[in-house]
Amino acid sequence: MERKHTKTVAIGNRVIGGNHPILIQSMTNTHTEDVEATVKQILELEKAGCEIIRCTVPTLEAAQAIQKIKKQIHIPLVADIHFDYKMAIAAIENGADKIRINPGNIGGPDKIKAVVDAAKKRNIPIRVGVNSGSLEKELVEKYHGVTAEGLVESALDKVRMIEEQGYDNLVISIKSSDVLMCVEAHKLIAEKTDYPLHVGITESGTAFSGSIKSSIGLGLILNEGIGDTIRVSLTDDPVKEIQAAKLILRTLGLRKGGVEVVSCPTCGRTRINLIELANQVEDMAADYNLNLKLAVMGCVVNGPGEAKEADLGIAGGDGCGVLIRHGEVIRKVPEEDLLATLKEELDNWKE
Repeated sequence: MERKHTKTVAIGNRVIGGNHPILIQSMTNTHTEDVEATVKQILELEKAGCEIIRCTVPTLEAAQAIQKIKKQIHIPLVADIHFDYKMAIAAIENGADKIRINPGNIGGPDKIKAVVDAAKKRNIPIRVGVNSGSLEKELVEKYHGVTAEGLVESALDKVRMIEEQGYDNLVISIKSSDVLMCVEAHKLIAEKTDYPLHVGITESGTAFSGSIKSSIGLGLILNEGIGDTIRVSLTDDPVKEIQAAKLILRTLGLRKGGVEVVSCPTCGRTRINLIELANQVEDMAADYNLNLKLAVMGCVVNGPGEAKEADLGIAGGDGCGVLIRHGEVIRKVPEEDLLATLKEELDNWKE
């Protein structure tokens, strides 16, 4: 697909926009003031493939913790600010690589100017965030409800507030829990600005419902060539956000690398606990940065043929298991040894 060309914005040691890869984000759910817990979670997210991390900064102690956290992590840190402009300034002064604000709720022009001046001094990007749940009353009235048009107008109004201070090192996000409204809003704003866009479906739900809603919404938006960085928002372990985001990008052909696991849906011929095995394989495969497709099949008779499009696969049932490469059985093993056999093969895989 042809991606919409946007301005480039440097966030710490990473860059979004232009022709740069779409980067994956998440947000910590620890108390930022708890440096040890926050660092531990960020390192887990880094291992999973997180490329930008956001932490909430509701207090001065949280802002000061940024400096200590950054010394122990390896990806850019974004400070999430709500209402208090002083926290934005403190976060910048303590080394945040980017701040996320809604200029409409941190005070008047003088406070916005103070934040912009601090960001400008260090050339720190500002992510202007607008959420359908907090759309201004006058825009709700103007458009007779919360609409994509209202979201876009609100976002561009906030952008102008910062541009009027002589600063344009900006990223825009417009989020809604209404998937189709969010898609329409991104199409509209992409026509009106060339700032890079942070894309996500907000309040999308649990790992199950949230992954489905995010896959549909992000898939439709990204397939239009729109989006420079993404977050899959889930009410669950943030690591699952990274796993979902990687799979969305790989499915759309926007990211290579990582093991893609495919498995059959089970049927009356299945003679192995395929559901458990497939989940074990998926968990194990997450630790390998290999560009391959891996099949987990529940039938040693039909499994090899059904797995012929995969680079590697396993199938089992009635105590017997087979290792498959490109549809051909290369090894027979006891069923209970399938997982260990597959791990050994992945450990020695040569691309």
